[in-house]
Amino acid sequence: MIVIRVELWSAITGEKIEIARMNISNTGGTENIGNYACETLRGRSTADLNRRIVQRKGRVLSHPRLSQHVWHLVAKALTGMGYGGRS
Repeated sequence: MIVIRVELWSAITGEKIEIARMNISNTGGTENIGNYACETLRGRSTADLNRRIVQRKGRVLSHPRLSQHVWHLVAKALTGMGYGGRS
């Protein structure tokens, strides 16, 4: 599983706060092409996110896992779940 955590690092206090989390799980495919289940969790703190309440779910199918960087997978997952405007 790939876990993407978004943290806010305060330049004033040095405090680090987790404000978002997404999980991407491999659901099959081949060595070169992967299928994934994706979910974002509800909350804006580590305590809230640790409750694992799913905010949105999605899937990424036929992702070329060896020829594209993982950021492409993250972008496809976010777009597929309706983040960033039109999907």
